Amino acid sequence: MLRPSDDASPGAAATVRDLVATWRHADAPEIVVDALRRFAGRIALVSSFGADAAVLLHMVARVDPATPVILVDTQRLFPETLAYRDALVARLGLADVRTVRPAAAALARLDPHEALAGQDPDACCGLRKVSPFETAITPFAALLTGRRRDQAVTRRDLPPAEWDGARIRINPLAGWTAERAATWRRAHGLPEHPLAPQGYPSIGCVPCTSRVAVDEDSRAGRWRGFEKTECGLHGRRSIAVTTES
Repeated sequence: MLRPSDDASPGAAATVRDLVATWRHADAPEIVVDALRRFAGRIALVSSFGADAAVLLHMVARVDPATPVILVDTQRLFPETLAYRDALVARLGLADVRTVRPAAAALARLDPHEALAGQDPDACCGLRKVSPFETAITPFAALLTGRRRDQAVTRRDLPPAEWDGARIRINPLAGWTAERAATWRRAHGLPEHPLAPQGYPSIGCVPCTSRVAVDEDSRAGRWRGFEKTECGLHGRRSIAVTTES
């Protein structure tokens, strides 16, 4: 059982403990409603507009379509992802999608030939994703993410809420499966990412995304050939604070 870390302030630890206890048996739509109420005006949804993005975006839009949504456009996303963003914005009436990008000067200095992804993917993610993302989330006390435990072994212990050292990250879909997410998407007539039926259950940047075999986990197609499993947006050492069961 995880305990509050010394890195979490007493107030943060208490808040996360309360959220985990409250949401222990709550379903994702309930968590979304409660999170938007608790952190009104101080919460944003982080979305890659990837294969499963429509589900959480839909849940949030039903409650408050003006909730800020942050997408990091690394300048190396699939064109299909940007088209999917536009389709979901129109379909869901999302009113505050913030597409943030890396600084042009930094790209010119550190990745002038767009070769960094193949040489040092951690550095590339830091430059193209993490840096603009950290700037974009500065105003917010809480972030909604679409991460699920079934997506990769690195996420199998994902709690519904966690403290990342600066803000609370809320994972309403943590206990969902890919099948349940697909069922929700179909039931509500939500469009599918164009690449998903082509063997891309996890979609990032073009050079670091490949098709996945049926016997692989959904994120196996990311950064093939490298010992890397996450882009870094959720790479802070998260502190899960749970209650005794």
